[in-house]
Amino acid sequence: MQQLLNEILDEVRPLIGRGKVADYIPALAGVEPNQLGIAVYSRDGELFHAGDALRPFSIQSISKVFSLVQAIQHSGEDIWQRLGHEPSGQPFNSLVQLEFERGKPRNPFINAG
Repeated sequence: MQQLLNEILDEVRPLIGRGKVADYIPALAGVEPNQLGIAVYSRDGELFHAGDALRPFSIQSISKVFSLVQAIQHSGEDIWQRLGHEPSGQPFNSLVQLEFERGKPRNPFINAG
């Protein structure tokens, strides 16, 4: 596993610099853009990591995945009665679709979700 993570990091490292840190978000404004890390826990609880994986970072919208898992564990498939799973076609922070859908977010990964 460790070798695989190292290979993945080596493969994607040349892509650093192709994007831009979202400087309009205070938690990201001062982040060093060359940081890159990856970490995986095995089913046995063993941690594998490469690069800057042990440096603290702001998870931002990745937290939506964890929130969805918690909601499914709590409410089961009933969660989909109150939450859609379709693309919104709107920016992640738009509330326009929410108004049209009478309060039901189109999917769990937009801010209203």
